[in-house]
Amino acid sequence: MWPHPWRRVAVIVAIILCGIFSGTSGRASGQPAQPPSEDSAFTLRSSVKSSLLLSQLPDDPLLFPDRGSATGFWRVRLEPSARVSDRVTVEGAFEQRVRAWSSTATTLGAGVLPAEAEAPYRMTQLDWRVASGANADWRAEVDRAALRVRLPRATVTIGRQAIGWGRGVMFGAVDLFAPFTPLEADREWRRGVDAARADVRLADRVSLDMVGALGTSIDRSVAAARVRGYAGEADVEVMAGRRASDPFAGATSSIAIGDVEVHGEAARFGDVTKAVAGGSYRVPLGHGLLTYVEYHYSGYGVASAAAMLAQLQDPAFQERYLRGDTQILGRHALAALASYEWSPEIALAGQWLQNSADGSGVVVPSLTITSGDRWSVLVSGYAPYGRAPFGLQLGSEFGAAPRALFLQLRMYR
Repeated sequence: MWPHPWRRVAVIVAIILCGIFSGTSGRASGQPAQPPSEDSAFTLRSSVKSSLLLSQLPDDPLLFPDRGSATGFWRVRLEPSARVSDRVTVEGAFEQRVRAWSSTATTLGAGVLPAEAEAPYRMTQLDWRVASGANADWRAEVDRAALRVRLPRATVTIGRQAIGWGRGVMFGAVDLFAPFTPLEADREWRRGVDAARADVRLADRVSLDMVGALGTSIDRSVAAARVRGYAGEADVEVMAGRRASDPFAGATSSIAIGDVEVHGEAARFGDVTKAVAGGSYRVPLGHGLLTYVEYHYSGYGVASAAAMLAQLQDPAFQERYLRGDTQILGRHALAALASYEWSPEIALAGQWLQNSADGSGVVVPSLTITSGDRWSVLVSGYAPYGRAPFGLQLGSEFGAAPRALFLQLRMYR
């Protein structure tokens, strides 16, 4: 049950005021928190987000009895960082999330808001329900809590932290630790995992990165290491270890060829293969149109849309999908992303994602209006296409996705 209305309002107002006025420095949108400066022993960064998602599902009463829905999502995030000494810092992040919805209809193929699922590779979630109702949920979460020690040739981090591997922009074949889904609009922060990590510099251009991320059991944990090397405009990573119950080995590489950047990833998890190939180029148009193109293959994906609903009922597949073993429901995806800075305050972007096996896809144009590093407004539209569902069977992966409008106000301190 929700607390007394006046108490609930007072708590929410206090959280928002704390987030807006307690910060001591700004941060750029989408950038991770940085260590405090040498003359600051304590830094508190904060952000407040208010989002609205309006969506309409395909006309299929058996699958989607409620076609239209509206979802409101509010997030308040505090990121304290304390410098204990010149070499030791403590970093944390605490979130409050409130979600309210008009319908509980399930959407397939296009996750715009973050999924309310347990984060992988945590010994305990530290994510609890403050209050809930028939059409609303209020949660609080400790998303970061880590001790970082900087040594002459190594950085050691112990505790809840964000870890990202790989060269992919929209997809990842070797990203083991809670990767983003490609269409998620609210994707500034990767969820933290409980881990011990040591990044050791072996030579000027070679380093060794070792990670142990702990879950509730060995089969829900990760132990992995990667060696990174650089030579001129090229870099190479080779990695191996065990993710959950799967032994794995993988490699990544990227190289700049003139104005074009090319990258690739490949990994083997037991008897399953994942791969990403892509590149980027700044088209000399106006201020420069930055473009990315990627192809992703996932052996964990479903071979055909007709089998997707049945596969989603499999608990093992659900667990893999929610923890990010596969970022797509199908096996093949082709994606493109283009962004253009019209002015320091206005940025335009467009994303395209297509299942290359069944021809369905989603087009996502967006507009961002920014004022310094204090606040921004994001407006995105989601236009799916593909064979529509019929009866209780999907005709294509994205043919069952909703048409949607996403609005978000972001404030930072």
